[in-house]
Amino acid sequence: MGGLLSRFSVSKKKVAEEDGESTPLAPIMQSDVKRLASLLDGLERSELGWFWASDGAGRLIYLSGPAAERITKNADDIIGTNLSELFLDDEEGEQSPTQRPLKFQLAARNSLRPTIVKIKREKKTLWWEISGAPKHNEAGEFGGYHGIARDVTSTIASQRDAEKMSRYDSLTGLSNRYHINHKLGATLSAFRVAKRSCATMLLDLDRFKQVNDTMGHPAGDELLKQVSQRLTRIVGKKGEIGRLGGDEFQVLLPDIDDRAELGALSDRIIQMLSQPYSVNGMRAVIGCSVGVAVAPFDGIESEDIIKAADLALYAAKGGGRGQFRFYSSDLRDQASHRHQIEEDLRDALVKEELEMHFQPIVSADEHKVVCVEALMRWNHSERGMISPADFIPVAEEVGIIRELGEWAINDVCQQVAQWPTDICAAVNVSAVQFASDNFIEVVQRALKRSGVEPNRIELEITESVFVGDINRALRMFKELKEVGVRLALDDFGTGYSSLSYLRDAPFDKMKIDQSFVRGCTEEGNNNGAIVSAVVRLAEALNMETVAEGVETQDELEAVIGHGATRIQGALFARAMPSEQFVERLASGQLIFEPRGPEKFRSDRRTEFRKVGLIHEDSRYDVFLRNLSKTGAKIEGLLDVPIGTDFVLDLGGGQLAVSKVARSEGFSQGIEFETPLVTDGADGLCTRHRVSPYQIEAAGRPLSALDDAAVAALTGAMGQNKKSFVEVDLGALDQEAAA
Repeated sequence: MGGLLSRFSVSKKKVAEEDGESTPLAPIMQSDVKRLASLLDGLERSELGWFWASDGAGRLIYLSGPAAERITKNADDIIGTNLSELFLDDEEGEQSPTQRPLKFQLAARNSLRPTIVKIKREKKTLWWEISGAPKHNEAGEFGGYHGIARDVTSTIASQRDAEKMSRYDSLTGLSNRYHINHKLGATLSAFRVAKRSCATMLLDLDRFKQVNDTMGHPAGDELLKQVSQRLTRIVGKKGEIGRLGGDEFQVLLPDIDDRAELGALSDRIIQMLSQPYSVNGMRAVIGCSVGVAVAPFDGIESEDIIKAADLALYAAKGGGRGQFRFYSSDLRDQASHRHQIEEDLRDALVKEELEMHFQPIVSADEHKVVCVEALMRWNHSERGMISPADFIPVAEEVGIIRELGEWAINDVCQQVAQWPTDICAAVNVSAVQFASDNFIEVVQRALKRSGVEPNRIELEITESVFVGDINRALRMFKELKEVGVRLALDDFGTGYSSLSYLRDAPFDKMKIDQSFVRGCTEEGNNNGAIVSAVVRLAEALNMETVAEGVETQDELEAVIGHGATRIQGALFARAMPSEQFVERLASGQLIFEPRGPEKFRSDRRTEFRKVGLIHEDSRYDVFLRNLSKTGAKIEGLLDVPIGTDFVLDLGGGQLAVSKVARSEGFSQGIEFETPLVTDGADGLCTRHRVSPYQIEAAGRPLSALDDAAVAALTGAMGQNKKSFVEVDLGALDQEAAA
């Protein structure tokens, strides 16, 4: 009989024989068969569509030859295969909401609507669109399906590629902004039902723009690829990473709310992304800042979490970059404060609100002033002194740091020229200012206008100026030395270090960052060894060394013991107004005696704020005097027995279970059951917080953490009979003053 119908007969006979049946096909007129076979064979060869058929048991009894050849070399191998085993539901793609699973449709024995199925055979994956109609005999019994199929593999592949392009960043292969935020929204919705938490990190690369501008956009693209690869290795299977655009990234971390774990991961990300990169044969160094927010603690909806993480990131960048921050409600007020700073800073120069203060740098042996560091201060006409930690990062971001830097160089040169001694003054130079094309001309003009001797002006430059074009930086150093000014390398070793540039950079001084001075007296701390190594390196390169941030007597002894020749820090003097410093110069008071605490205590921070204290069903207001990872000093309750159990409410859902270890009058020393962890800044926080899901279970609507809701949950609203007498510390202070 030949053609399609003959193959159908053979296939059906093969299946019937396997079932032990011997029923022959009904006789068909030869002429009809030939015409029909010719028509159908022509259709099959054109590949406009293929035919398939199954028996009542759901087994394949016929498949067009061209279709079978796509699956296997021997078509007989698939005859008799169950349809649900051959045609698989395409779970990888987005199913139409009206498309039901193939197994369900086959079981219903109704017409098969056009359905996309997947075929996996011999390491190949094909996608077909199949449809079919049920067959019934004269008795109405179901006899299988006959249907048509067509190959849509290329179409599906194109759709998948387009879908991937719409979801993933073409440069790095990471999720793009749309996909990662869609994933965040879907995750938060599902997790609200399951009462689970989810952390989000926002990352911003520090000084990436400088690399992009100096090395070119292709180098910037290559750098972003390497950053994404490092991020992927660090995060691993803990979460999903997305690139939001430019040099911004987002990390989604399901089921993590332990801030010790989040802080450790943030530190590792910052550390690893700050290591040097090799880009097109050149060396590039960048940094990273991280903001962290956790749902539902910091917000319920994805928009709230992104906003919270963004505020935390902004705080990390404002704190000096290369840091992480957890979100807290205080950051909202800080963001408003920062916006006001940005508005007012543009007028600060015009209103002459900026002024220079000077901090002495003394010799290690005589404690005599040998140099001063000029530090910019902003004396706001309405709000008083504003910290440079607040306005310098803003100046860098809004693009007026060059104007501020030029003003500083001119002002310092003018003042130093009038001093009665030959003491030099150091001026901080930002990387942005140093990168400007006219920087050397600015320095030359300031020297000429003031008439000051060039060797009395010292430019303090951080290692970040070597990011990008190192050769340009070295050329500028050479030209500045020809001008006659001194050069100091500031904050050496704080994350952008390379010994290679020290071979050619003509620095006169190397400043040891205070982060290495801190803790150099502690047993087991490597900071002392680092200080010693930096001193030896500077000596070998004929440089002076200044130990920054010395605040205690034991730190002073340690850095001198390690060989530092110059000392700077609050132990001798803080930065003082110009008039005060000039008075000392005029009177010849050049010796500064060390005044400060004997020992450095790394684990204790001075505090003075009101916090809540919970004992049984009562809540007290007490003052937190100092705070460490393992305990705190509180004041406000009278004669509390040692061993009393308390819960210290530090705000923001932070409850620290504690026990009284020392007690005297209205002052108690308490020890924490679980140590606190760093908050990424100079503060401490609890690892865990009260869960908003607990508050919801108590009858309140689900929302981000609220102090009133936390107090209500603890059952301590101050209405119960109290076990201890509260002391009015304000009244005691007034009596002492009287």
